[in-house]
Amino acid sequence: MALKTGNDYLRSMKSLDLKAHMLGQSTSDLDRHGLVTPSRRAVAYTFDAAHDPETRDLFCVESSLCKDVINRFSHLHQGTEDLVNKVRMQRLCGTGTACCFQRCVGMDAANAIYSTTFECDRKHKTPYHSRFKDYWAWVQQQDLVVDGAMTDPKGDRGKRPKEQMDPDLFLRVSDRRSEGIVINGAKLHQTGMLNSHEILVMPTLTMRPGEEAWAVCCAVPTDAEGVRYIYGRQASDTRKLEKNTMDVGNPRFGGQEVMTVFEDVFVPHERVFLNGEVDFSGIMVERFAAYHRQSYGGCKVGVGDSLIGATALIARMNGVEKATHIKEKIVEMIHLNETLYACGIACSATGEATPSGNYLVNMLLANVCKLNVTRFPYEISRLATDVAGGLLGTMPSAADLEDPVTGPYIRKYLATTPEVDVVDRMKVLRLIENMVAGAGAVGYLIESMHGAGPPAAQRIMIGRQADLEGKITKVKRMLDIP
Repeated sequence: MALKTGNDYLRSMKSLDLKAHMLGQSTSDLDRHGLVTPSRRAVAYTFDAAHDPETRDLFCVESSLCKDVINRFSHLHQGTEDLVNKVRMQRLCGTGTACCFQRCVGMDAANAIYSTTFECDRKHKTPYHSRFKDYWAWVQQQDLVVDGAMTDPKGDRGKRPKEQMDPDLFLRVSDRRSEGIVINGAKLHQTGMLNSHEILVMPTLTMRPGEEAWAVCCAVPTDAEGVRYIYGRQASDTRKLEKNTMDVGNPRFGGQEVMTVFEDVFVPHERVFLNGEVDFSGIMVERFAAYHRQSYGGCKVGVGDSLIGATALIARMNGVEKATHIKEKIVEMIHLNETLYACGIACSATGEATPSGNYLVNMLLANVCKLNVTRFPYEISRLATDVAGGLLGTMPSAADLEDPVTGPYIRKYLATTPEVDVVDRMKVLRLIENMVAGAGAVGYLIESMHGAGPPAAQRIMIGRQADLEGKITKVKRMLDIP
């Protein structure tokens, strides 16, 4: 099948006819819903980029499975060049949309599942790897969007899955049948779920003996019977429903997060890729986390590019772009952003092949990358807020701008220089507001903190992977200490 265009993708989502609960109502016609359409346009951008002469060489790659040319968002990395190009592609998407474009989780899940199933089969003689290869070749040929679903509600964090008051607080296999399995539970914070064709369900942590029911990985169509969606709120999200889009800040693109409930969902065996093998649950989790922490060295950097550009533009519009302290702040924003990118490139360039043949990032550097992401976007946003000024929080609405009584006052008193149009200045301020305090801050700030695991998770992995004993041994050898 040929690579989809953005419009092809939008038509394919409309044909799924997904439904969701949004703001207290059951809603269909999602392709026309004001809260959903900006996020779908962001995903469509990733399809159009595969056809754009300026970007298609980066977005298109030959599949290792079906040998067709596919979108890189469904690619299995075959070398460090692929890992580097993944980060480059993500940065470009972030710069082009100034938001989360929602396809990274599925790509990262697929690469983690591919290598983990290979090693599980080798040890346990299971059929998972061949199943997954067939499934993923189909995904590639159909040019589908896949959402990776890992984060369980977790209930009482001090208790294991089997100790919870409700066993469904960690998604589990509730029944095993001759033709497949039945799963129950929920996955939270699902980015782009209602913009996806397929779901890759994964365990959320390392399971132990006795927790086999929760050690499950499988693929579920988004329109499967028993799957329910509850749309998540974003700050200032209902601005997307207003007639004048200026107050949204990002009038074209946006992100999306969904609570996804699995209620007696049947999954046939050919779509099951882990089913009780607890010794491989943690491997899958760690590899997915490493890939996704690498991703943040691309996507968040791209969004940062947009914020830096908007900040430099508002400084110019305000007439302060030559002030030394303004220039220093913008340089600091650039420095922090490029440091994140350097980490993303470093963990990619030093990746290594797995036994299955696809490539895994340098897990230590991927965790360093993500730990920096939990900090630097917040500082970049603080500096943007500083440079932009107090109008970020007090500017009159677009409706007041259009009002015949108040509009002239707004144009008079928000003017700076004759070269700067007041409406253009307001648009830039709204974009910055969107990214540091509005709907866009979910993808740029909250997601930077908690997506792919909070800071403590990266610190744990850095401690494990830093080879501290090896460093101690080298110092002893240098000092001739027994």
